[in-house]
Amino acid sequence: MAGLAAARELRREGHDVTVLEQSGGVDGQWLYDPRTDGAHSSSIYASLRLISPRQTTGFTDFPFFPKDGRDNRRFPGHREVHRYLGDFCDAFGVMEAVRLDTRVVRAAMTPARQWEVRSVDLSGCDTDAFVDEVFDAVVVASGHYSQPRLPSIKGIEAWRGRQMHSHSYRVPEPFRGEVVVVIGCGESGRDVAMEIRGVAKKVYLVAKSMEEVTPGLSKVLAKHSANLHLQLEVERLCEDGVVVFGGGGGSGVVADTVVYCTGYTYSFPFLDTGGAVTVDDNRVGPLFEHVFPPSLAPSLSFVGIPKKVFAPRFFQAQARWVAQVLSG
Repeated sequence: MAGLAAARELRREGHDVTVLEQSGGVDGQWLYDPRTDGAHSSSIYASLRLISPRQTTGFTDFPFFPKDGRDNRRFPGHREVHRYLGDFCDAFGVMEAVRLDTRVVRAAMTPARQWEVRSVDLSGCDTDAFVDEVFDAVVVASGHYSQPRLPSIKGIEAWRGRQMHSHSYRVPEPFRGEVVVVIGCGESGRDVAMEIRGVAKKVYLVAKSMEEVTPGLSKVLAKHSANLHLQLEVERLCEDGVVVFGGGGGSGVVADTVVYCTGYTYSFPFLDTGGAVTVDDNRVGPLFEHVFPPSLAPSLSFVGIPKKVFAPRFFQAQARWVAQVLSG
């Protein structure tokens, strides 16, 4: 969404825009892919729905209205978001600027303060054939839901069971009959635990503290207490398959799978700024108003950095600012 907003606003200001997108579609994370291998970046699971109403989710000048024959729910599923973004591209001709299946390998400033961008065409047979281009400015709008973040737990490397991040979760069926530990009590952790509970033998949902346990979650836990249990922290993972919980009790269970719903970390492996922009303790900086790095502005900008704001209107405002600054 951030990249589409940036492309549209920059084109509105008369800039010649090229969008380099590594996936086969323009929708970023909203392009659902059932595959989970490392070559695919989507983090969408099959049942995912918006957590904010569609009325507040659309762009300011392109409302997310229900359409006949489609998902008209107030909190629609990911396929409807995918269609909406396609409608947005069609309405504003954004696809004219997009090159799909194109991965950026490196973006670095030249002595002339332009940007040399090296990319590779993933749709071809030769993925070692690089394309080098020079641009006056670079907008980084690559999102922050592609690099999984794993917790530091004693024994994590030696544990014999299956371990995975929610980034690779799609459907609950593979967990049928298992004992599953879901670490993380955020939106994805609650969703995954509830889905897996329907097929698993037992599910243990792990929270950092009781402060994460909302009244709504307490009701869900009470309703499904037969096979859904709350635990506080994981103290260690034992080589024999036992997961030992903290919270003072030190109890443990033999589990088949541990699912880490522990969020993501910012990662820009393609971006070479000579240390002018860094990721420290999962904070990108220094950035003025979360957009411009002072020493490289305005030729380098970031759109869509704040994690706590999921609103195309916010991305649109950032993108409009970038476009206007580049226009002088």
